[in-house]
Amino acid sequence: MEVLTQNAKKVDTQLLMLTHLSQLTTYVTGFGGFVIPLIIWLTKKDEIADMDEHGKSIINFQITMLLSALLSIPLILAFGLGILTLIFIGVLSFVLPIINAVRASKGESPSLFCTIEFIK
Repeated sequence: MEVLTQNAKKVDTQLLMLTHLSQLTTYVTGFGGFVIPLIIWLTKKDEIADMDEHGKSIINFQITMLLSALLSIPLILAFGLGILTLIFIGVLSFVLPIINAVRASKGESPSLFCTIEFIK
């Protein structure tokens, strides 16, 4: 017989996966890739196991990509290298959420290698 305590959190790998994939709404709305995961994380972090870890990593990743894009704008004017960094940021912002969605569906931790940890 399984006994659940009040502090027990349910495991929902599908919601974790959808939270990672919701970052891709940036390509449709321009800002949804930050807002939607933030709302999901803030409302479900106490109810779903591992949501706090995944939510923090998503928000840290989105902030890092935004700052990187903002810092690459002056590089366009200075050296023209900013265009290459913007392309790199665009590819990372598309590929890493998909990779981490697959990892979340398997119950693994997110892997964001180029993320600055703003929220711990």
